[in-house]
Amino acid sequence: MRIDRDSWNEIITVLMRNKTRSLLTAFGIFWGIFMWVLLMGGGRGLEQMLGNNFKGFATNSAFFVTDRTAEPYAGFREGRTWSLNLPDLEQVRRQVDGAEVVTPIIMSWSNTGIRGMDGRTSDGMLRGIHADLYRLESVSLRYGRPISAMDVAQNRRVCVIGAHIYDELFPRGGNPCRTFINANGVYYQIIGVVNDDSNISIGGNPATTVSVPYTTLQRVTNRGNEFDMLALMARPGHSVADLGRQVEYILKQRHQIAPTDKQAVVFINLEAMFNMVDSLFRGIRLLVWLIGIGTLLSGVVGVSNIMMVTVRERTMELGIRRAIGAYRQDIVAQIVCEAVVLTIVAGSMGIMLAVAALAGVEKAAASGGPASFQIPFSWALGAVGALLLLGVAAGVAPAIRALSIKPVDAMREE
Repeated sequence: MRIDRDSWNEIITVLMRNKTRSLLTAFGIFWGIFMWVLLMGGGRGLEQMLGNNFKGFATNSAFFVTDRTAEPYAGFREGRTWSLNLPDLEQVRRQVDGAEVVTPIIMSWSNTGIRGMDGRTSDGMLRGIHADLYRLESVSLRYGRPISAMDVAQNRRVCVIGAHIYDELFPRGGNPCRTFINANGVYYQIIGVVNDDSNISIGGNPATTVSVPYTTLQRVTNRGNEFDMLALMARPGHSVADLGRQVEYILKQRHQIAPTDKQAVVFINLEAMFNMVDSLFRGIRLLVWLIGIGTLLSGVVGVSNIMMVTVRERTMELGIRRAIGAYRQDIVAQIVCEAVVLTIVAGSMGIMLAVAALAGVEKAAASGGPASFQIPFSWALGAVGALLLLGVAAGVAPAIRALSIKPVDAMREE
């Protein structure tokens, strides 16, 4: 069958003959593809937004902090406090072969008043770090440089400030490096400013954090060789959970903590958290596909059933066509084209409306970080191709029914 202008006019006439039925049938296809695109785009955008929280951060890492003991052990009562120290750090480095980075962190754990040289003030968290921490927590700098190993070795009073602190202390902008700030009565020279696109930081919001060499913070706060948090990054091929058990064993042994104490050593496994989130979104993607495919198939069944009704209503017309010599392939093509047109038009409208809705969602969610809520163009083309195949499939059964009509039976039935 050659699809010409007359053929298209005939297809449109047949579909418009019963507008309500055609609209209700098309709605099944429209709703199926609309929900599929909306769910796929929404899930993709949410996954990217959540992934922004891990962006630039080593997901094969873990952190250890102390808590009160929950069990009596070796003559000590329960509820005992204890602290991490540099000998702990060195022993972990020596004994845990699968650890690529082991580094200390000191936290202020409370807001620190920060004053600029011109009297402007801000609040933030003060933390002491080693340069190795940047291997776990990569930062984007607006000005200057990060803390270096030389800064740590020489106990330099230097700092890297967050973007929010910079904006409050330097509202006119400009490079603040080599100027000084006062934090808790101690002057630090600014050597860098962290961009506000950093989404995760150990110990607080990176925009409101002041990072200094941990050796300097130990000295000015009289902490001796103590620190608050031990950060670890695993070598490729090593499990963070396995390394965590080794570190816990070392710390409990050194500080005479009961091996069965589940409270004294707080183990934060970032690898497990990341894998959990990844598994969650894999499940969501599978669910979205199942929902989309199920809804589309129900719509296709609806189209096929309506086309069967249409064929029955056109029994006389189809019988006369057979009587005057219409080819079998012409009748098949006519029925299939009607199903394809209904499917493609409804599906295309569903795709366009879903894309428009996702554009609005993406604009509203822009404050949560860069994330694309739109499906890739290749997915849209694939959806159109799937609609074409489904339209053909929806028209096959009615076309076979039309071929089974005999001219004599059609005239007798009419």
